[in-house]
Amino acid sequence: MKLSAFGEKFAGDSGIVELMDDLGSALNDNPDMIFMGGGNPGHLPEVEAVFQQRLADILADPQQRHSLLGIYQSPQGDKVFRSELAAFLKRQFGWQLSAANIAVSNGSQSAFFVLYNMFAGITRDGGQRRIHLPLAPEYIGYGDIGLSDNFFTATRPTIEALDDHLFKYRVDFSRLSLGDTAAAICVSRPTNPTGNVLTDDEIEQLDAMAKAAGIPLIIDGAYGLPFPNILFSDARPHWNNNTILALSLSKLGLPGARTGMVVADEETIRAFTNANTIVSLACGNLGPAIAKALFKSGDILSLTREHITPFYRRRSQQTVQWFRDSLGDLPYRIHKPEGAIFLWLWFEDLPVSSQMLYQRLKRRGVLVVPGHNFFIGMDDDWAHKHECIRVSYAQDAGMVERGVKIIAEEVARAYAQG
Repeated sequence: MKLSAFGEKFAGDSGIVELMDDLGSALNDNPDMIFMGGGNPGHLPEVEAVFQQRLADILADPQQRHSLLGIYQSPQGDKVFRSELAAFLKRQFGWQLSAANIAVSNGSQSAFFVLYNMFAGITRDGGQRRIHLPLAPEYIGYGDIGLSDNFFTATRPTIEALDDHLFKYRVDFSRLSLGDTAAAICVSRPTNPTGNVLTDDEIEQLDAMAKAAGIPLIIDGAYGLPFPNILFSDARPHWNNNTILALSLSKLGLPGARTGMVVADEETIRAFTNANTIVSLACGNLGPAIAKALFKSGDILSLTREHITPFYRRRSQQTVQWFRDSLGDLPYRIHKPEGAIFLWLWFEDLPVSSQMLYQRLKRRGVLVVPGHNFFIGMDDDWAHKHECIRVSYAQDAGMVERGVKIIAEEVARAYAQG
C-alpha cells in the first residue's frame, strides 16, 4: 500500500492499538488470559439489571424502539437526553447551562480526537499549537491522536513518597510553563493511568493559568465526577465557561454503547458539533436512550453511590493488599489509589524495562500495560518512565489475585537476574 502521511500515522502501531488488541484477545478470543490491561469496567449485576430493565421498556414501546433503531439523531445528539443531563448538572452543582452546552459523541476517544485537533496542530499561518499535559503520565489514548507531530507538551511531576509503599504525583507548578504554543491544558480526573485525583487547589490553579493564557482547560472525567464517580477521595466537580468537561457512560457499565458527552460554552459546542458531523455524521442512540431516564429521576446518583463507587473502592483496597503480600520487601511503590479502576506500580531501578516486563507477563498469560506509553509529550530520558506498569483490578477477583502473584514472581525474577 502507498499510504498518505495520515495513513502512515494512524494505520501503524501504537500503544493504544496494542492495548485494544490485547483487550479484544483477552475478552473475546482467549478467555483464559488474565486481563489486567485495558479499561473495561467490572461486571456489576445490580447495575446491569437497571440497564436491562430500561432497555426492555424501550423495546416494548414502538415509538421509543423506532427512535432507538430507526432514525438519525441531530448531529449534536438527542435533545431530550442533552436537556435532562443539563438539568441534572444544574440541580446538582448550580452550573448555568442548557442543552446548548452539551454535545454527544461516539465515545470519549472520538470526542478527544475532534477536540484536540480543533485547538491544536498546524495553524493557518504555518505555526503550530500544542496540547499541554500538566501531569504526565496521562491517558495512553491521547498519545497518537494528533494530526501533526510534536502535538503534546508535558510537565514532569513531583513525586511524594508516602508510607506503606505508596507514593503520589503532584503538579509541579514551579516547572509548569505553557509558552506561546499552548492551545489547551488537559487533565484526566481521576487520572488514567495512576488513579491520582488532582486536588481542588491544583484544578483552580490550572483554571487560572488557562484563563490567563486565553486557552481552555479540558477535564477528562471518564472515571470521575459527577458520574461514574469512581473516586475514593474528596473532590469538587469543576466547570465554567472556560472549561471543557468530557464525560462518558462507559465506566458506568456501558462501554459497548460508545457514548461520550462534551460540556462546554455554546461556541465550542457549535464548533465541535460541526466537526463531529463530518467525522461521524451522527451519534449512536443506545447510550442516550438508556441513560436519559436515569438523569431525569436522579437514579444515576444512587447507582454510583450504592454500587459503582463501593465496588471499585473495595476491589482497589483488596488488590493493594494482594500486592503487598506478594511483593514483600521488593523495591516497589504503588501510586496512592484515589480513583479510576487501575493501580500504578513503580519498581525503582527495575533491571528490565516495563516493555520487557510486559512481554514476560504476556507469555505467562497476564496482560498489563507498560508504563512508558503514558508519558506523552515527554521526550527526555527519565528512567522512571520505564519502571512503571498499569494494572486493572476490574475483572474477576480470583483472576486478579492470580495475576498479582504472577506479576510479583516476574518482578522478583527480574531483580534477581539483575
